[in-house]
Amino acid sequence: MAKRIETIGLSCFYGKTKAVEDVSLTIEPKSVTALIGPSGCGKSTFLRSINRLHEVVPGARIEGKVLLDDEDVYDQSVDVVAVRRHIGMVFQKPNPFPTMSIYDNVAAGLRFNGVRKKSELDDAVEQSLRAANLWNEVSNRLNKPGSGLSGGQQQRLCIARALAVEPSVLLMDEPCSALDPISTLAIEDLIAELKDRYTIVIVTHNMQQASRVSDVTAFFTLAGPGQPGVLVEVDATSKIFSVPADKRTEDYITGRVG
Repeated sequence: MAKRIETIGLSCFYGKTKAVEDVSLTIEPKSVTALIGPSGCGKSTFLRSINRLHEVVPGARIEGKVLLDDEDVYDQSVDVVAVRRHIGMVFQKPNPFPTMSIYDNVAAGLRFNGVRKKSELDDAVEQSLRAANLWNEVSNRLNKPGSGLSGGQQQRLCIARALAVEPSVLLMDEPCSALDPISTLAIEDLIAELKDRYTIVIVTHNMQQASRVSDVTAFFTLAGPGQPGVLVEVDATSKIFSVPADKRTEDYITGRVG
């Protein structure tokens, strides 16, 4: 079931350096929220903080709260593995496990969570590949290496792998930046289908993509030279791209700054 995300006063640090400052943002279930803004303004850092991948970096930490349906994912009582199962992640570069078959790539998370019954794994692998619109392309070669697929297929395989553990949220960090236009369109179509079941947050530098796939857009920028990233405004995508409330957003969208 798709869940609501809320950040309250979220700041992200790398050691003593503040990368993101005081972001309060609500992301509704069964919607696509695009995070846009210039390079280096903290979009990916913010995204990674939602499922606690930010803290994997030595010295990294956060201040503030990240709530998943009102539960603080950073609370000491919360299991970080469970957080990352509920909040899946798809990265910029397709990263299938290179030594694993297509089948084993999708089943990896399930096996990690203790699923051993073959019929259960078979069903989950097929359902996940179907959900990622990849089943018809790979059903006759499930035992072949995932690394042998095309770039677009590899990215959909990574999405299938994330979906297999039945998350409620799917985070996507520039999922199409390494793909050709046809593969990009396939991923965008897939995002449109998946939002009926998941809460999706996507970081993208492609303004056209943000306007095509998202319901809501959040614009980030640097507070100033050498300063952390801040959330400037968030609104319905149609409004952000037609009548943004802040001149900084307008300047970025129209290409005056970037």
